[in-house]
Amino acid sequence: MISPDAYIHSQAIVEDGATIGPRTQVWAFAHILPGAVVGADCNICDHVFIENQVVIGDRVTVKCGVQVWDGVTLEDDAFVGPNVTFTNDPFPRSGHKLASYPPTVVREGASVGANATVLPGLVIGLKAMVGAGAVVTRNVPPKSIVMGNPARITGYVDAKRVGDATPVADNTRRAPTHLHVRGAELIELPEVVDLRGKLTFGEVGTGLPFLPKRYYFVHAVPGPEVRGEHAHRHLEQLLICVHGACSVIVGDGTQREEVRLSRPTLALHLTRMVWGIQYRFSADAVLLVLASEKYDAHDYIRDYDEFLRLARSDAQ
Repeated sequence: MISPDAYIHSQAIVEDGATIGPRTQVWAFAHILPGAVVGADCNICDHVFIENQVVIGDRVTVKCGVQVWDGVTLEDDAFVGPNVTFTNDPFPRSGHKLASYPPTVVREGASVGANATVLPGLVIGLKAMVGAGAVVTRNVPPKSIVMGNPARITGYVDAKRVGDATPVADNTRRAPTHLHVRGAELIELPEVVDLRGKLTFGEVGTGLPFLPKRYYFVHAVPGPEVRGEHAHRHLEQLLICVHGACSVIVGDGTQREEVRLSRPTLALHLTRMVWGIQYRFSADAVLLVLASEKYDAHDYIRDYDEFLRLARSDAQ
């Protein structure tokens, strides 16, 4: 069904059985097959081909030269740049048709840059950004920026970088620096320096914000790899990069900030319900994590949509 408010160019082909929403524009030489669903206020540009088993949400832009194959879903406000290539068969053969195609999803507000290639069965996360020419071989986390072949995370959307404060001299105390992200703060650990070297320490109540019940080290991480990508329902953590450097993204569902941990006197304290991601590890990085509780798999929140729902509930 074609909405009477939609605009279909005279040289576009929209087959009977396709659904086109209100105020959507379909331009010249686009071809939309039966069964395809295109929402409201979309812009389907010249030379776009949309197959049968495709769902496109509202306010989606599909630029020129894109083929959207069976199994692909573009959620609301997604942007697909010129000549983006979607794929839907991991082992294509001439004359071979799958009974069903692995679902590929571009989540709400995500953008896929010009000439990028997306392998079948992947998810481009909420508001993620895929750089031009990238070859996406793995799921793209929410709000991440990926580039290259294969695509690697190079940053995160809307994450404000927090500057590294001046180290504390000797054993002088400094109040924690609260970040804009609720439940996250930077703690300066005191350092004693003499001819024998340097000593950094922390005591519960005067540096350590909780009594640790567990610790672990993260080390030998390949530079492009990302760790974390979860929150905790109850657990608190203290992160200290005791050697080398790494970056930590923290978020509370509204605010997002990026902290560079590059010295053992700087600690990042995360309370419950803070989404944390660690990446940009130097080759020699050793990250120490102190935890307020023993390991409990049920305490982890690994799905970002679930985290957002719980964070909104917490804020009310």
